[in-house]
Amino acid sequence: MIKHNAENERLKRIYFARLKEVQGNSDDSVGHAAKALHRFEEYTRFKAFKAFHREQAIGFKRRLAEQRSVQSGERLSKATLYSTLQVLKGFFRWLSERPGFKSKIAYSDADYFNLSDKETRIAKAHREQSAPTLEQIHHVLSTMPSESDIQRRDRALIAFAILTGARDGALASIKLKHVDLREGLLTQDAREVRTKNSKTFPTWFFPVGDEPLAIVTDWIDHLRTGLLWGDDDPLFPATRVAVGVNRQFEAAGLDRRCWKGATPIRRIYRNAFTGAGLPYFNPHSFRKTLTLLGERLCVSVEHFKGWSQNLGHDDVRTTLHSYGTVAPTRQAEIMRTLAQPVAAEPNFSDVVREMIITEVAKLNKPALPG
Repeated sequence: MIKHNAENERLKRIYFARLKEVQGNSDDSVGHAAKALHRFEEYTRFKAFKAFHREQAIGFKRRLAEQRSVQSGERLSKATLYSTLQVLKGFFRWLSERPGFKSKIAYSDADYFNLSDKETRIAKAHREQSAPTLEQIHHVLSTMPSESDIQRRDRALIAFAILTGARDGALASIKLKHVDLREGLLTQDAREVRTKNSKTFPTWFFPVGDEPLAIVTDWIDHLRTGLLWGDDDPLFPATRVAVGVNRQFEAAGLDRRCWKGATPIRRIYRNAFTGAGLPYFNPHSFRKTLTLLGERLCVSVEHFKGWSQNLGHDDVRTTLHSYGTVAPTRQAEIMRTLAQPVAAEPNFSDVVREMIITEVAKLNKPALPG
């Protein structure tokens, strides 16, 4: 059975290089594109892309809608369908403009990868993402064991995540030199730290209580004075694996290198929360926890702008749109308040949100002619 097409592979290499070097897509985005194209090739039994026809797009779209997730066994979500089909749409539009393909593939044929308007709305709908409360995070920290080096590392990782709001990719690559305890500062230097969009920015510790800072301070002191590690060593080193007495691989302390990816970090989160008797919250959810805290603490537009920049956002609208949606519980409070005969005084977060929206509207207002 044919499992690849040499000409297709050549074209994909050119396209992936364009995605990364010209359009600036991350390795993860390029990997997603590769997976989408491979799915399509499997459907066409690896026919040459040059033989593309809109009927292939229609048939693949139907086949994709019938497929089920390996993990859940459920049909693929509309969001997965949409992202996969958008990759194929972009690829064949690009292909239709290349020499040797213009007479074979019509630019408009790529539009047959579109979902219906209804399916697109479902795929792009914003859904409320759950986030732990600060109280839940403090509870997790209080229940995590801290006897071995690995246990202390795991506990410090959770503490540092809520202290800084760092993404899991960054957490996996931060070195000791990037943390200044005296200033309460994390320098997310994109030359060494895997930040989103390779952005470099400073993060001052968020006001989340004394416990996380104490745990992180103790951990860094242990690395520097106990293990005699230096600036270029990882803040959260990978686990060293060795053959145990039972001739099986097992954890054997810390390895003096960073994690290659974020999968071990997600595993630490899962174990920490389930071990504390709580539902699992992923690393990214901590950023929403911090955004909701900022809405409560910030009393001016300037304060919230600073809070937003501390999360790595240049535009405060990113914080509000991605993390600052009114929680359903708060939405219920608002609706019950509006049903009362006497209007209640707005709280600080409501005032600040309204001020921010007003300021953003001013920035977007077109200048008057003249």
